[in-house]
Amino acid sequence: MATKIQVHHPDVKEGFSTGAYSSGIIVDGWLYVSGQGPVDYAKGEFVLGTIESETHLTLQNVGRILEAAGCTFDDVVKSTVHLADINDFGVYNQIYASYFPGIKPARTTVQSVLGNGIKVEIDVVAKLP
Repeated sequence: MATKIQVHHPDVKEGFSTGAYSSGIIVDGWLYVSGQGPVDYAKGEFVLGTIESETHLTLQNVGRILEAAGCTFDDVVKSTVHLADINDFGVYNQIYASYFPGIKPARTTVQSVLGNGIKVEIDVVAKLP
C-alpha cells in the first residue's frame, strides 16, 4: 500500500470544515487537491460574488495548497472545473488561463449544481517537482 501524506490549506480557521475530506493528498510523487471554492478560510466563510471574484479566490485557494505541498501551478497536469452556470465559461476561462501561463493542464469543465450558492469549484492533480 502506498504511503499517503495529508496536505492542509494553511489558512483554515480552527474548527472550520466543509466536509469529510483532505485538502490535499500526496501519494507516489503526485498531489491530489480536493475541489476548492471561493472560501475565506481565515474567516471560515464562503465569499459569494461575481464569477471573476469567485474564480480568483478559488484558484488562490488551489495555489495555497499547491504551495503547502511544494508545488506551483506549473506542476498541475489535470484539473476538473464545475461551474454553476456554463454561460460563465468565457469569463472564467480567461481568469483560469492567467494562472497557467505555460503549458495548460488537461481539463474538464462541466456545469454542476454547487452547494452554498458558489459559482465555481476546481480540483487539480499535480506532479511534485
